[in-house]
Amino acid sequence: MASGSKVWSVFSLGAALGAAAVTRKALEKSWQVATGKKPPENPADPDVEVWEAAMWAAVTGAFVALARMAAQRRAAHYYARSTGHLPAELQKDGQ
Repeated sequence: MASGSKVWSVFSLGAALGAAAVTRKALEKSWQVATGKKPPENPADPDVEVWEAAMWAAVTGAFVALARMAAQRRAAHYYARSTGHLPAELQKDGQ
Protein backbone atom coordinates (compact mmCIF):
# COMPACT_ATOMS: atom_id res chain seq x y z
CA MET A 1 0.00 0.00 0.00
CA ALA A 2 2.99 2.33 0.51
CA SER A 3 3.58 2.30 -3.26
CA GLY A 4 0.00 3.43 -3.90
CA SER A 5 0.42 6.19 -1.35
CA LYS A 6 3.54 7.46 -3.10
CA VAL A 7 1.82 7.35 -6.47
CA TRP A 8 -1.11 9.31 -5.07
CA SER A 9 1.19 11.87 -3.43
CA VAL A 10 3.05 12.53 -6.68
CA PHE A 11 -0.14 12.53 -8.74
CA SER A 12 -1.95 14.88 -6.34
CA LEU A 13 1.02 17.24 -6.07
CA GLY A 14 1.46 17.38 -9.85
CA ALA A 15 -2.21 18.14 -10.39
CA ALA A 16 -2.22 20.87 -7.74
CA LEU A 17 0.96 22.54 -8.99
CA GLY A 18 -0.17 22.40 -12.61
CA ALA A 19 -3.54 23.90 -11.79
CA ALA A 20 -1.96 26.64 -9.69
CA ALA A 21 0.49 27.58 -12.46
CA VAL A 22 -2.18 27.69 -15.17
CA THR A 23 -4.56 29.67 -12.96
CA ARG A 24 -1.91 32.17 -11.95
CA LYS A 25 -0.94 32.75 -15.60
CA ALA A 26 -4.59 33.27 -16.56
CA LEU A 27 -5.08 35.68 -13.66
CA GLU A 28 -2.02 37.69 -14.69
CA LYS A 29 -3.43 38.09 -18.21
CA SER A 30 -6.88 38.96 -16.86
CA TRP A 31 -5.40 41.54 -14.48
CA GLN A 32 -3.56 43.19 -17.36
CA VAL A 33 -6.73 43.34 -19.46
CA ALA A 34 -8.82 44.68 -16.58
CA THR A 35 -6.37 47.25 -15.19
CA GLY A 36 -4.08 47.98 -18.12
CA LYS A 37 -0.98 47.18 -16.06
CA LYS A 38 0.96 44.20 -14.80
CA PRO A 39 -0.05 42.68 -11.46
CA PRO A 40 2.05 43.80 -8.49
CA GLU A 41 5.23 41.73 -8.18
CA ASN A 42 6.07 42.86 -4.67
CA PRO A 43 3.20 44.09 -2.48
CA ALA A 44 5.71 45.68 -0.07
CA ASP A 45 6.91 48.05 -2.81
CA PRO A 46 5.90 51.62 -1.86
CA ASP A 47 4.95 52.29 -5.50
CA VAL A 48 2.20 49.65 -5.28
CA GLU A 49 -1.02 51.03 -3.86
CA VAL A 50 -2.41 49.17 -0.86
CA TRP A 51 -5.77 48.46 -2.54
CA GLU A 52 -3.97 46.99 -5.56
CA ALA A 53 -1.73 44.73 -3.45
CA ALA A 54 -4.68 43.59 -1.32
CA MET A 55 -6.90 42.92 -4.32
CA TRP A 56 -4.18 40.95 -6.13
CA ALA A 57 -3.52 38.87 -2.99
CA ALA A 58 -7.22 38.14 -2.48
CA VAL A 59 -7.91 37.26 -6.11
CA THR A 60 -4.86 35.04 -6.59
CA GLY A 61 -5.29 33.37 -3.21
CA ALA A 62 -8.92 32.49 -3.81
CA PHE A 63 -8.61 31.38 -7.43
CA VAL A 64 -5.40 29.39 -6.98
CA ALA A 65 -6.86 27.59 -3.94
CA LEU A 66 -10.05 26.74 -5.87
CA ALA A 67 -8.06 25.50 -8.88
CA ARG A 68 -5.84 23.32 -6.68
CA MET A 69 -8.87 21.86 -4.92
CA ALA A 70 -10.63 21.10 -8.20
CA ALA A 71 -7.50 19.51 -9.67
CA GLN A 72 -6.96 17.33 -6.61
CA ARG A 73 -10.60 16.22 -6.68
CA ARG A 74 -10.25 15.27 -10.36
CA ALA A 75 -7.01 13.46 -9.56
CA ALA A 76 -8.73 11.52 -6.77
CA HIS A 77 -11.56 10.59 -9.13
CA TYR A 78 -9.08 9.38 -11.76
CA TYR A 79 -7.08 7.48 -9.14
CA ALA A 80 -10.23 5.77 -7.84
CA ARG A 81 -11.32 4.82 -11.38
CA SER A 82 -7.85 3.45 -12.14
CA THR A 83 -7.33 1.47 -8.93
CA GLY A 84 -10.88 0.72 -7.81
CA HIS A 85 -10.50 2.61 -4.52
CA LEU A 86 -9.68 6.05 -3.18
CA PRO A 87 -6.15 6.78 -1.97
CA ALA A 88 -5.63 5.77 1.66
CA GLU A 89 -5.38 9.45 2.67
CA LEU A 90 -8.93 10.06 1.39
CA GLN A 91 -10.64 6.92 2.64
CA LYS A 92 -13.02 7.22 5.54
CA ASP A 93 -12.20 5.17 8.63
CA GLY A 94 -14.87 2.57 7.85
CA GLN A 95 -13.61 1.73 4.35
